[in-house]
Formats: sequence, C-alpha cells, structure tokens
Amino acid sequence: MNDLYIHYGCGLCAPDGWLNFDASPRLRLERFFGLRNLIEGSVGLRFPANVRPGDIVHGLSVADGTASGVYCSHVLEHLPRDDVPGALGNTRRMLRSGGLFRLVLPDLQWRAVRYLKSAERGDPAAADALIEACLLGTRKAPRGLVSRIRNQLGKNAHLWMYDFAAVKLLLERAGFAAIRRCRIGDCQDPMFALVEEAGRFSEGGEAELAIEAVRAG
Repeated sequence: MNDLYIHYGCGLCAPDGWLNFDASPRLRLERFFGLRNLIEGSVGLRFPANVRPGDIVHGLSVADGTASGVYCSHVLEHLPRDDVPGALGNTRRMLRSGGLFRLVLPDLQWRAVRYLKSAERGDPAAADALIEACLLGTRKAPRGLVSRIRNQLGKNAHLWMYDFAAVKLLLERAGFAAIRRCRIGDCQDPMFALVEEAGRFSEGGEAELAIEAVRAG
C-alpha cells in the first residue's frame, strides 16, 4: 500500500502523489462551469483538477493516523489566531506515529528587525514598510467589480504573524516533537521534494519560517 501524503492550502501547487486540499471559496465556484471564465478573468489561473475542497480548521476527509507526511506553505498566517491550535490538532490527527509535518510561514522576526533598524535611522516610511511586509494592512479599498471579486476570493491578507518560538510552542501543545527549523531539500523523505518550492522558503533574500516536526505518540 502506498504511503499517504497530505498537502493543505495548496493553491495552484498540486503535485501527483499528494492529496491536495484548499479551502478557498474560489475553488468551489470554479466547479460551476458557468463561473470558470469569470473567475479566470478576474482572479487569474484556475485550480488544477486534482485539488479537493477542504478546510484544515474543520478537518479534512482523511482517516486518523494514516498519513506519512503533511505539508502546508503560507497557510497558517491566513487563519484567525484562535483557529490555529485546532488546525494543528487536525494535522496531527491525520499523521501516523512518527509522521512528518513540514510547514512554511512568513517570519515576523526578521521583518521586525528590519523595521527597528529603519526606525532607528529615522526613516519615516519604516512603519508602512513593516505593515506591507507583513501583509497586515489595507492601503486601498477595492474599486470596480474585478477588484472586488479578487479581494473576496484571493484571501491574500495575513491575519496573524509568528516567530519560531511561537510556532514551536503551538506545535508542542498540539502533540508534536523533534521540532526544528528546516530548509528546502533537507528532508529525509524525498516525497517533500515534489511539493516544496524554493520561492516559498525566502523573501527578499531572507529565510522564511520553515519548520519540521514529528507526530509524537
């Protein structure tokens, strides 16, 4: 029997060999033929055909303890903070004992350090640059039908930001162990090479918050 690998919040990255899930309302709308062209014209490329609707907060249609690996990239920062423990609990539930979970998030720490250095130099744009780097603010209200559709379906804004210590604590509380910062290509399981993309692991020359953890027990 083949090992099971789960990729949630997959977006347009849906490699074969993985069960790929995404919670975007746009995915469900794309399944209605009459809306496909409208969505492609307003938001952009459509989801690959092998992407399944699924929300990690509510749990995915995966049996308990069956997955050898789970991956998510730039997903948890788009969830309300109080939903993250449940999402991590559902992640652990899907994994077999000793299964690997690898995740990538934008790193708050280097963004904060960059802000402090700019502020200390007296840069009046330092605060704006921090908010934009964290994708936490709204500079312009969407105008026009296309912009409004993109705003509603895109879900690009971040709802929370994290550093390594914060994510490590959340993972420990969810039942993970052997938690470490990782890099693309350093996983012992070659299946992760199919789903990890170099551009997700860095931003502007700075390393993002990439973490590997193991289901304990």
